[in-house]
Amino acid sequence: MERSGTPSPDCPGSFPTVFERFPLVGLSTEVENETPTQKNETIPTGYMRSTVTFYLCYLLCLALGLACVVCVCVWNSRWRGGFAWDGSGLQFNWHPVLMVTGLVVLYGYGAVVYRVPLTWGQNKLPWKLLHAALMLGSLIMSILGLCAVFDVHNANNTPNLYSLHSWIGITAVTLFALQWGVGFAGFLLPCSPVLLRKLLKPVHVWLGGSILLLTTAACISGINEKLFFVLKGNVTYSRLPPEGVLGNSLGALVVAFGLVVLKILSNIQWQRPDSRPGEIAYT
Repeated sequence: MERSGTPSPDCPGSFPTVFERFPLVGLSTEVENETPTQKNETIPTGYMRSTVTFYLCYLLCLALGLACVVCVCVWNSRWRGGFAWDGSGLQFNWHPVLMVTGLVVLYGYGAVVYRVPLTWGQNKLPWKLLHAALMLGSLIMSILGLCAVFDVHNANNTPNLYSLHSWIGITAVTLFALQWGVGFAGFLLPCSPVLLRKLLKPVHVWLGGSILLLTTAACISGINEKLFFVLKGNVTYSRLPPEGVLGNSLGALVVAFGLVVLKILSNIQWQRPDSRPGEIAYT
């Protein structure tokens, strides 16, 4: 679709592609040369609906992530006795909190940074740095969560990595660490060639979504495993006590959060167009 306006010198040739996907990005630079009648014709109803739908999904993503963090903190502070770092069961309580907060919620927030259309007409480098920082914070929290559970297991002579939950979780963290390292080398180091970035990008995007699926599966299996371990005696899991309801609700929130993030990532209309000025500033 050809546009009659003059593209911004900071974004050569990028606005036609952005407009086709999201009309609200870069629109202000073109309306100066348009009459009121032309401006009304440049924002079809379908584009406005797509924009509104994105922001509704984005707000839902933020709300679900916050609900996950609150739920896992309440569970471990009220029913599991709180937190400590002394090799006891209280140290173990850091494991679900750090994993849900870092490996799921913060990871999901970092994954959708590029999808916010208000950032499309801007230099891409700051958003690359924000994406990398959020992912690094997520990775650090997940490593601390692993340290918490390994310390408790070793202090109590409990075997490590014997359950399906632990297999999925350690696989997700390992892939995540490799993903971050390769992404940093390929997309942030000034010496990385453009051809390498083009080759890495589809793999980076696909692996990012796969890691989110693995982390969601690890959280669900871990929540269920924990409930079976702690709800015994007169208060069994099958009776669905309040702690069981909260645990199940946390699992449902994690699944819902993952689905919303994947919805945002999979919608082609919500993908950030390749931005030339971001590449120029980067190099």
